[in-house]
Amino acid sequence: MLSIQKILVPVVFTDTSRRVARQAAWLARRFHAEIILLHVVTPFSYPAGVLESGHEITARDLQAHIVQQAQKDLDEALPPELDGIAVTRLLLRGDPAHELVKAARDRNVDLIVISTHGHGVFYRFLLGSVTAKVLHESHCPVWTGAHLEEAPPDEFSIRHVLCSVDLSGRSRHTASLAAELAAAADATLTLVHITDSVEAYGPGGPRVDPAWKEMIVGFAANEIAKLQEEVGTKAEVIIESGNVPELLNRAAEQTKADLLVVGHSPGRSHLGDNGEGYGIIRESHIPVLSV
Repeated sequence: MLSIQKILVPVVFTDTSRRVARQAAWLARRFHAEIILLHVVTPFSYPAGVLESGHEITARDLQAHIVQQAQKDLDEALPPELDGIAVTRLLLRGDPAHELVKAARDRNVDLIVISTHGHGVFYRFLLGSVTAKVLHESHCPVWTGAHLEEAPPDEFSIRHVLCSVDLSGRSRHTASLAAELAAAADATLTLVHITDSVEAYGPGGPRVDPAWKEMIVGFAANEIAKLQEEVGTKAEVIIESGNVPELLNRAAEQTKADLLVVGHSPGRSHLGDNGEGYGIIRESHIPVLSV
Protein backbone atom coordinates (compact mmCIF):
# COMPACT_ATOMS: atom_id res chain seq x y z
CA MET A 1 0.00 0.00 0.00
CA LEU A 2 1.36 3.39 -1.03
CA SER A 3 1.52 5.75 1.93
CA ILE A 4 3.36 9.08 1.78
CA GLN A 5 2.79 11.06 4.98
CA LYS A 6 6.32 12.27 5.73
CA ILE A 7 8.86 13.31 3.10
CA LEU A 8 12.46 13.97 4.11
CA VAL A 9 14.29 16.48 1.90
CA PRO A 10 17.98 17.21 2.56
CA VAL A 11 18.95 20.73 1.53
CA VAL A 12 22.37 22.19 0.79
CA PHE A 13 21.18 25.67 -0.28
CA THR A 14 21.90 25.18 -3.99
CA ASP A 15 19.75 25.12 -7.13
CA THR A 16 19.86 21.30 -7.17
CA SER A 17 18.21 21.20 -3.75
CA ARG A 18 15.63 23.71 -4.92
CA ARG A 19 14.69 21.57 -7.93
CA VAL A 20 14.13 18.37 -5.96
CA ALA A 21 12.35 20.37 -3.25
CA ARG A 22 9.84 21.47 -5.89
CA GLN A 23 9.26 17.82 -6.74
CA ALA A 24 8.83 16.98 -3.06
CA ALA A 25 6.40 19.89 -2.69
CA TRP A 26 4.31 18.57 -5.58
CA LEU A 27 4.15 15.15 -3.88
CA ALA A 28 3.34 16.70 -0.49
CA ARG A 29 0.40 18.62 -1.92
CA ARG A 30 -0.87 15.59 -3.81
CA PHE A 31 -0.63 13.26 -0.81
CA HIS A 32 -1.27 15.86 1.94
CA ALA A 33 2.12 14.98 3.40
CA GLU A 34 4.48 16.78 5.76
CA ILE A 35 7.93 17.81 4.54
CA ILE A 36 10.97 17.61 6.79
CA LEU A 37 13.75 19.88 5.53
CA LEU A 38 17.08 18.62 6.82
CA HIS A 39 20.46 20.30 6.71
CA VAL A 40 23.54 18.67 8.22
CA VAL A 41 26.50 20.75 9.35
CA THR A 42 29.65 18.70 8.83
CA PRO A 43 32.62 18.73 11.25
CA PHE A 44 34.58 21.83 10.36
CA SER A 45 38.17 21.67 9.15
CA TYR A 46 40.26 24.78 8.74
CA PRO A 47 42.68 25.57 5.92
CA ALA A 48 46.23 26.16 7.06
CA GLY A 49 46.79 29.69 8.32
CA VAL A 50 43.13 30.56 8.95
CA LEU A 51 43.48 30.57 12.73
CA GLU A 52 46.90 32.04 13.30
CA SER A 53 48.36 32.77 16.71
CA GLY A 54 46.89 35.91 18.23
CA HIS A 55 43.80 35.84 15.98
CA GLU A 56 40.72 36.96 17.91
CA ILE A 57 38.39 34.35 16.41
CA THR A 58 38.61 30.79 17.73
CA ALA A 59 37.64 27.47 16.21
CA ARG A 60 34.69 27.29 18.57
CA ASP A 61 33.56 30.78 17.53
CA LEU A 62 33.84 29.89 13.87
CA GLN A 63 31.89 26.66 14.28
CA ALA A 64 29.18 28.47 16.23
CA HIS A 65 28.93 31.08 13.48
CA ILE A 66 28.60 28.35 10.84
CA VAL A 67 25.82 26.62 12.77
CA GLN A 68 24.04 29.94 13.34
CA GLN A 69 24.23 30.83 9.65
CA ALA A 70 23.08 27.34 8.63
CA GLN A 71 20.04 27.64 10.91
CA LYS A 72 19.22 31.05 9.40
CA ASP A 73 19.53 29.67 5.86
CA LEU A 74 17.39 26.67 6.76
CA ASP A 75 14.69 28.83 8.38
CA GLU A 76 14.49 30.95 5.23
CA ALA A 77 14.82 28.10 2.71
CA LEU A 78 12.24 27.64 -0.06
CA PRO A 79 9.31 29.69 1.26
CA PRO A 80 7.49 30.06 -2.13
CA GLU A 81 7.87 26.40 -3.07
CA LEU A 82 6.56 25.18 0.29
CA ASP A 83 3.65 27.56 0.67
CA GLY A 84 0.66 25.82 2.23
CA ILE A 85 2.63 22.68 3.21
CA ALA A 86 3.31 21.51 6.77
CA VAL A 87 7.09 21.88 7.11
CA THR A 88 9.49 20.89 9.87
CA ARG A 89 13.05 22.22 9.65
CA LEU A 90 15.77 20.10 11.20
CA LEU A 91 19.43 21.05 11.67
CA LEU A 92 21.86 18.30 12.66
CA ARG A 93 25.63 17.94 12.95
CA GLY A 94 27.76 15.03 11.78
CA ASP A 95 28.17 12.89 8.69
CA PRO A 96 25.40 13.93 6.24
CA ALA A 97 24.53 10.46 4.93
CA HIS A 98 24.52 8.86 8.39
CA GLU A 99 22.41 11.64 9.91
CA LEU A 100 20.00 11.61 6.98
CA VAL A 101 19.36 7.85 7.13
CA LYS A 102 19.09 7.98 10.93
CA ALA A 103 16.60 10.86 10.80
CA ALA A 104 14.50 8.99 8.25
CA ARG A 105 14.39 5.96 10.54
CA ASP A 106 13.80 7.85 13.80
CA ARG A 107 11.00 9.99 12.34
CA ASN A 108 9.27 7.18 10.42
CA VAL A 109 9.79 8.88 7.08
CA ASP A 110 7.94 7.37 4.11
CA LEU A 111 10.10 8.85 1.36
CA ILE A 112 13.50 10.51 0.95
CA VAL A 113 13.77 13.01 -1.89
CA ILE A 114 17.40 13.80 -2.74
CA SER A 115 19.49 15.29 -5.53
CA THR A 116 22.17 13.26 -7.27
CA HIS A 117 24.38 16.36 -7.74
CA GLY A 118 25.47 15.23 -11.20
CA HIS A 119 26.83 18.13 -13.24
CA GLY A 120 29.44 18.54 -15.95
CA VAL A 121 30.85 16.06 -18.42
CA PHE A 122 32.77 14.10 -15.77
CA TYR A 123 30.36 14.31 -12.83
CA ARG A 124 27.45 13.17 -14.99
CA PHE A 125 28.90 9.66 -14.59
CA LEU A 126 29.15 9.85 -10.82
CA LEU A 127 26.66 10.05 -7.99
CA GLY A 128 27.27 12.41 -5.12
CA SER A 129 28.86 10.54 -2.23
CA VAL A 130 26.04 11.43 0.17
CA THR A 131 23.37 10.31 -2.31
CA ALA A 132 25.18 7.03 -2.97
CA LYS A 133 25.45 6.30 0.77
CA VAL A 134 21.77 7.08 1.32
CA LEU A 135 20.78 4.80 -1.55
CA HIS A 136 22.99 2.10 -0.07
CA GLU A 137 21.76 2.36 3.53
CA SER A 138 18.15 3.58 3.42
CA HIS A 139 15.32 1.10 3.95
CA CYS A 140 12.54 3.46 2.85
CA PRO A 141 11.83 4.44 -0.78
CA VAL A 142 14.26 6.97 -2.26
CA TRP A 143 13.44 9.54 -4.93
CA THR A 144 16.45 10.89 -6.83
CA GLY A 145 16.34 13.88 -9.13
CA ALA A 146 17.26 13.59 -12.80
CA HIS A 147 21.02 13.11 -13.24
CA LEU A 148 21.50 15.69 -15.98
CA GLU A 149 24.13 18.27 -16.85
CA GLU A 150 21.41 20.74 -17.86
CA ALA A 151 18.71 21.46 -15.31
CA PRO A 152 15.16 20.34 -16.18
CA PRO A 153 12.31 22.89 -16.21
CA ASP A 154 11.41 24.25 -12.78
CA GLU A 155 7.73 23.28 -12.99
CA PHE A 156 7.01 19.67 -12.17
CA SER A 157 4.04 17.31 -12.30
CA ILE A 158 3.50 13.61 -12.87
CA ARG A 159 1.45 12.90 -15.99
CA HIS A 160 3.13 9.71 -17.20
CA VAL A 161 4.76 7.05 -15.01
CA LEU A 162 7.19 4.47 -16.37
CA CYS A 163 7.68 1.38 -14.21
CA SER A 164 10.60 -1.00 -14.81
CA VAL A 165 9.88 -4.61 -13.85
CA ASP A 166 12.57 -7.29 -13.89
CA LEU A 167 10.03 -10.12 -13.36
CA SER A 168 11.59 -11.09 -10.04
CA GLY A 169 9.57 -11.79 -6.91
CA ARG A 170 9.70 -8.07 -6.12
CA SER A 171 8.03 -6.99 -9.36
CA ARG A 172 4.48 -7.30 -8.02
CA HIS A 173 5.30 -4.87 -5.21
CA THR A 174 7.02 -2.46 -7.59
CA ALA A 175 4.19 -2.50 -10.14
CA SER A 176 1.53 -2.15 -7.43
CA LEU A 177 3.13 0.97 -5.94
CA ALA A 178 3.69 2.45 -9.39
CA ALA A 179 0.02 1.85 -10.25
CA GLU A 180 -1.14 3.44 -6.99
CA LEU A 181 1.10 6.46 -7.58
CA ALA A 182 -0.14 6.84 -11.16
CA ALA A 183 -3.77 6.63 -9.99
CA ALA A 184 -3.18 9.19 -7.21
CA ALA A 185 -1.55 11.55 -9.73
CA ASP A 186 -4.17 10.93 -12.47
CA ALA A 187 -1.26 9.77 -14.64
CA THR A 188 -0.87 7.07 -17.24
CA LEU A 189 1.24 4.00 -16.46
CA THR A 190 3.56 2.06 -18.74
CA LEU A 191 5.38 -1.12 -17.72
CA VAL A 192 8.78 -1.75 -19.27
CA HIS A 193 10.94 -4.87 -19.15
CA ILE A 194 14.47 -5.06 -20.53
CA THR A 195 15.62 -8.59 -21.31
CA ASP A 196 19.21 -9.72 -21.72
CA SER A 197 20.67 -8.98 -25.12
CA VAL A 198 19.42 -11.27 -27.87
CA GLU A 199 22.44 -10.58 -30.05
CA ALA A 200 24.77 -13.46 -30.90
CA TYR A 201 28.39 -12.75 -31.85
CA GLY A 202 30.30 -14.70 -34.45
CA PRO A 203 32.04 -14.38 -37.82
CA GLY A 204 30.75 -11.26 -39.52
CA GLY A 205 29.85 -9.50 -36.29
CA PRO A 206 26.73 -9.47 -34.12
CA ARG A 207 23.40 -10.80 -35.31
CA VAL A 208 19.98 -11.38 -33.78
CA ASP A 209 18.59 -14.90 -33.67
CA PRO A 210 14.87 -14.36 -34.48
CA ALA A 211 13.76 -17.62 -32.84
CA TRP A 212 15.69 -16.84 -29.63
CA LYS A 213 14.31 -13.28 -29.54
CA GLU A 214 10.76 -14.51 -30.07
CA MET A 215 11.12 -16.99 -27.21
CA ILE A 216 12.64 -14.46 -24.79
CA VAL A 217 10.20 -11.67 -25.62
CA GLY A 218 7.26 -14.07 -25.66
CA PHE A 219 8.12 -15.38 -22.20
CA ALA A 220 8.42 -11.82 -20.86
CA ALA A 221 5.09 -10.82 -22.41
CA ASN A 222 3.34 -13.77 -20.77
CA GLU A 223 4.88 -13.03 -17.38
CA ILE A 224 3.90 -9.36 -17.58
CA ALA A 225 0.34 -10.34 -18.53
CA LYS A 226 0.17 -12.51 -15.38
CA LEU A 227 1.67 -9.67 -13.34
CA GLN A 228 -0.92 -7.20 -14.61
CA GLU A 229 -3.72 -9.61 -13.75
CA GLU A 230 -2.39 -9.97 -10.20
CA VAL A 231 -1.93 -6.24 -9.74
CA GLY A 232 -5.17 -5.30 -11.49
CA THR A 233 -3.62 -3.01 -14.10
CA LYS A 234 -4.08 -2.65 -17.84
CA ALA A 235 -0.97 -0.62 -18.55
CA GLU A 236 0.80 -0.32 -21.87
CA VAL A 237 3.85 -2.61 -22.10
CA ILE A 238 7.29 -2.09 -23.64
CA ILE A 239 9.73 -4.99 -23.96
CA GLU A 240 13.27 -4.34 -25.15
CA SER A 241 16.54 -6.25 -25.12
CA GLY A 242 19.99 -4.87 -24.34
CA ASN A 243 21.50 -2.09 -22.22
CA VAL A 244 19.10 -1.39 -19.34
CA PRO A 245 19.83 2.30 -18.49
CA GLU A 246 20.02 3.27 -22.17
CA LEU A 247 16.77 1.54 -23.09
CA LEU A 248 14.94 2.87 -20.03
CA ASN A 249 15.86 6.39 -21.14
CA ARG A 250 14.56 5.60 -24.61
CA ALA A 251 11.31 4.25 -23.16
CA ALA A 252 10.98 7.35 -20.98
CA GLU A 253 11.38 9.58 -24.01
CA GLN A 254 8.95 7.46 -26.03
CA THR A 255 6.24 7.63 -23.34
CA LYS A 256 7.02 11.21 -22.27
CA ALA A 257 7.45 9.86 -18.74
CA ASP A 258 7.94 12.25 -15.82
CA LEU A 259 9.03 9.54 -13.37
CA LEU A 260 10.71 6.15 -13.52
CA VAL A 261 9.79 3.65 -10.79
CA VAL A 262 12.22 0.80 -10.09
CA GLY A 263 12.33 -1.90 -7.43
CA HIS A 264 15.00 -3.25 -5.12
CA SER A 265 15.25 -6.33 -2.96
CA PRO A 266 14.37 -5.90 0.74
CA GLY A 267 17.45 -5.62 2.92
CA ARG A 268 19.62 -4.78 -0.06
CA SER A 269 20.91 -1.53 -1.46
CA HIS A 270 18.75 0.65 -3.72
CA LEU A 271 21.81 0.65 -5.97
CA GLY A 272 21.40 -3.07 -6.67
CA ASP A 273 23.64 -6.06 -6.14
CA ASN A 274 25.32 -5.86 -9.53
CA GLY A 275 25.42 -2.11 -9.98
CA GLU A 276 22.45 -2.04 -12.36
CA GLY A 277 20.50 0.22 -10.01
CA TYR A 278 23.50 2.55 -9.87
CA GLY A 279 23.59 2.71 -13.65
CA ILE A 280 19.86 3.42 -13.93
CA ILE A 281 19.93 6.25 -11.38
CA ARG A 282 23.22 7.66 -12.63
CA GLU A 283 22.09 7.86 -16.27
CA SER A 284 18.38 8.60 -15.94
CA HIS A 285 17.05 11.69 -17.68
CA ILE A 286 14.03 11.82 -15.35
CA PRO A 287 13.57 11.40 -11.58
CA VAL A 288 13.83 7.82 -10.30
CA LEU A 289 11.75 6.43 -7.44
CA SER A 290 13.34 3.30 -5.99
CA VAL A 291 10.80 1.30 -3.98
